[in-house]
Amino acid sequence: VALKVRERRRPSLPTKNRSPPLSRTMETVLAPHIHEHVMIPWNDLRKGDCCGRLEAISDGYYCKTCDFFVHKECGDSSEYIQNPSHSIHTLRLQSAPYKPCGLCGRDIVNLGYTCDICEFFMDLRCVRYPPPDDIYIPDTHCHKLTLLKEEKYCNLLGNYLFMIMFECGANCGEIANGFPYKCHECDLTFHVDCVWHTGEAKHQSEINHSFHSLHPLKLFKGEPQDYSDGKCRLCGRKVEDDKLFYHCSSCNFTLDMRCVLNPPAQALVDLKTHHHQLTLLPRLVSFTCNVCGLNGDRSPYVCVPCVFMIHKDCFRLPRLININRHDHRVFRTSLLGVVGSVCGVCRGKVDWTCGGYSCHKCPGYVVHSKCATRKDVWNGKELQGIPEETEDIEPYVIIDDNTIQHFSHKEHNLRLNTEGILCEESKRCIACVHPILLDQSFYYCMVCDFILHKNCAELPIKKWHVLHNDRFTLDTSKLGRFSCVACRGDSNGFRYQVGEEELDVRCGSVSEPFNHPSHPQHTLYFMSKDVELLCHGCYTAKSPVLICIEDGCGFVLDFKCATLPQVIKHRVDDHPLSLCFGEKANGKHWCDVCEKEIDPRKWFYTCKDQRACLHTNCVLGDFKGLMPGSTVEICDRPFEVVLNNSICRPFCWYCKSRCMPPIILKMHGCSNTYICSSLCNFYFMEFVLERTSILIDSR
Repeated sequence: VALKVRERRRPSLPTKNRSPPLSRTMETVLAPHIHEHVMIPWNDLRKGDCCGRLEAISDGYYCKTCDFFVHKECGDSSEYIQNPSHSIHTLRLQSAPYKPCGLCGRDIVNLGYTCDICEFFMDLRCVRYPPPDDIYIPDTHCHKLTLLKEEKYCNLLGNYLFMIMFECGANCGEIANGFPYKCHECDLTFHVDCVWHTGEAKHQSEINHSFHSLHPLKLFKGEPQDYSDGKCRLCGRKVEDDKLFYHCSSCNFTLDMRCVLNPPAQALVDLKTHHHQLTLLPRLVSFTCNVCGLNGDRSPYVCVPCVFMIHKDCFRLPRLININRHDHRVFRTSLLGVVGSVCGVCRGKVDWTCGGYSCHKCPGYVVHSKCATRKDVWNGKELQGIPEETEDIEPYVIIDDNTIQHFSHKEHNLRLNTEGILCEESKRCIACVHPILLDQSFYYCMVCDFILHKNCAELPIKKWHVLHNDRFTLDTSKLGRFSCVACRGDSNGFRYQVGEEELDVRCGSVSEPFNHPSHPQHTLYFMSKDVELLCHGCYTAKSPVLICIEDGCGFVLDFKCATLPQVIKHRVDDHPLSLCFGEKANGKHWCDVCEKEIDPRKWFYTCKDQRACLHTNCVLGDFKGLMPGSTVEICDRPFEVVLNNSICRPFCWYCKSRCMPPIILKMHGCSNTYICSSLCNFYFMEFVLERTSILIDSR
């Protein structure tokens, strides 16, 4: 038995987004006790907004302003009634969403009868079909069932309503609130709707539909017919195997329930899209949409005189938007006019004679309409009429040819060093936390130890990134540890942040098209976060990833491998080590750090003559993004980030082996508690949480 807690309040009803079917009459109905606006007589298949029940094809009343549909039976109810279930006061019909019905215990969907004096509520269904206190239905159960309304099933406590949930003896699989019917002999409980059938209507087995007037459509459930494409003729959505749908076998015409209940308009006028009336053509036909330039296979809206065709979902596209693939705003245009152009999102060809989105500042940049308005590309904000931000995103002010003032270090000026130095463990960039290597230009503070790679100093304060639909901001003030959403690595350097998502600056610098020396023949592009693919650097399934979109290539890189340093210095060799992309490996190799064999398919570090070979993780470790000398907290316990450069390497607290990575964690105040990897760190956190739980239980 589980306890369900719901706050007893009156929230606003959810906003709907449904297109009503066409009305056949202009007669109006005014019923202020039901709805504030004028309504018109209506026929509809959907559940009523009055009681939340299904009445099949029922007469009713409809408000176009609010998309509010009321069954005729509910709409014709009297405003005031006397009911034997609450005979002491008159009940009034009014909106009472989420109030519990006093007869069945279920939440009222919208309209209900209420007593303001006693705070008593009745569902419209229970007014017409009140559930009896005792019932015997042999088809459902062999014993008498009693409706339980005791306070143990529904207790008010302060501002909360406590409802006990139960397993229904009818095996309906539904989780519903309300009073149960109980058999005291068998100790079984049932939902009210499972034993007290109030005659809720079902969908008709056969209907006549305006989009297919030749034959009636028959109701089916389950897998679509083998000869059909299994898709709705109007919307193109696949009919699910366990859902209802209507079908004409003579014409191979299928409609899913969404289009039956809420069919699109047969004709409409949208002057922003086209200057003539457009008519829906409900048939299978191959066409190219004049608005988005993409192909369609069914039911376009057409203007025959203009030979104009458009997808149903290409209406009312935004005029001016920002997308996460481009630094500037993009504008919708009815004619792109850029011959041989490629979409900036999907990299597919764009029909220059059709509409799409383009950038006024970058004349060659165009995007398909559907690609620009994808949920993983656009944040849903229309910017027409909103002036563009002119804020300065430059990260520094130039003092002279070799001196700047960076916004993260305004107290001192930084001077440029173009000669580079050999890697020293103490010389690390404040932003990316990686060492300063030979031939790398960097800025250094003339007063303190503040150092930035030249590339890191030039990072913009704000930028768009493929991993989020809103713009990231470079945050240099936070010093705590965070996890990068792209590579999943820990860092305490500079970060790009939007909302709760954070990127380290190396992953934040990745943009499309992305060039990597491991795949010089093609550029790489971002793949959706919902897809896991095998990375060619570490041969592990990862997400998000960057992929090559050339036919037959299939090259994939995750963000961790894509941002690995190409050259690194390690204590096992006097020379810098270069990242080897696997194909250069000859014969067998063993790692000079862990002394285990190296998989030649995976990337590893090596010197020019391959006398030294090392796993990438042995060279960098899991804590490569943490600044040595800093302090991080793990489960409210301080750990010092230390270099593993002593003659005798310490033992890890969890795995009990010598710590191999160059950067490890040491618990503050404990001389022998070290953590060498993310895995060991995970088990340490589990250990701490378990000990804390035991301590709380003992108290």
